[in-house]
Amino acid sequence: MRKINFSAGPTGLPIQVLKKAQEEFVNYKNEGYSIMEISHRSKTYEEIHFGAMDKIRKLYGIDDSYEILFLQGGAHLQFAMIPYNLYQGGVAEYVNTGVWSKKAIKEAKQIGVDVRVVSTSEDENFTHIPDVNFSDTADYAYICSNNTIYGTQYKILPKTKSPLVIDASSDFFSKPLDFSNIALLYGGAQKNAGPSGVTIVIIKKELIERVMDDRVPTFLRYKTHAQNKSLYNTPPTFAIYLLDLNMQWLLDNGGLDKINQLNIKKANLLYDIIDNSQGFYKGHAQTNHRSLMNVSFNIVNSKLEQSFVDEAAKNNMIGLKGHRLLGGIRASIYNAVSLEDVENLADFMREFAKKNG
Repeated sequence: MRKINFSAGPTGLPIQVLKKAQEEFVNYKNEGYSIMEISHRSKTYEEIHFGAMDKIRKLYGIDDSYEILFLQGGAHLQFAMIPYNLYQGGVAEYVNTGVWSKKAIKEAKQIGVDVRVVSTSEDENFTHIPDVNFSDTADYAYICSNNTIYGTQYKILPKTKSPLVIDASSDFFSKPLDFSNIALLYGGAQKNAGPSGVTIVIIKKELIERVMDDRVPTFLRYKTHAQNKSLYNTPPTFAIYLLDLNMQWLLDNGGLDKINQLNIKKANLLYDIIDNSQGFYKGHAQTNHRSLMNVSFNIVNSKLEQSFVDEAAKNNMIGLKGHRLLGGIRASIYNAVSLEDVENLADFMREFAKKNG
């Protein structure tokens, strides 16, 4: 029996995607080989590679002014690649909304960027997305759109005159986005887009030429990967194959509008239980800043939290232990987590509160 996976990432993939990959694993489309075994220069693989890019364009409605790159190294490498490529010697402005923002800020400072933290909610343990006013002249403005640990999410993206850079690792492909003010959007695939191993960067083409410092290594230049259509080195071919299947799954299920409606319904189900638990459960994020992807909460009697995790595991639900920095419980309800899965968790939460309240 498959587990219901509420892990923050890597997390579950849609069962339809996994079954399709299983069907084709040894003998891809009766070609006599696995995708894992063939050259990334082959026509067979290139159809998958560029097909995945086309599906991403279709899902987000991205025009030709953007380049789609398949890279490696996860968000951690992007923390360095972004300033290496976009910093012009002025100021880079960041909003600090949690661990991943802090890591990005630290990395930028480490390579000599003049970082200005224009807003933070750290003094309130990152319970909300702080108000922010970016300047008009920053080299770039940086946010993390969803925070996996603290369970907060931007409901409306800030408007900026400076190029807006977004770490969307944990709410990638979970809802439609207006790209009119987005200069660079990136994320690891392992939450909503596919397995770990591939990082997707969607970048305005005009920014690709921006890198000015000759000391930036060839591999760390967006221009290198754009000119080579993300085939400069051997890409993570099997991860991109699964990404392609996952993008098709989203299209087959109504696209980002439909998945967003479902994600809202799933999140509301859990938040309603938390809010109406008569003080048994307590959500971490402020109500207007709650994430649709990561529901972080505590049991007011904290001694019960480990029992909650253990009993949930016995009921086929895994990945519910909160992050070590926050503790408590965290249910990550990414695209592949079905409404039925969330209903099972909701039933368990009600019963646990009734039994222990």
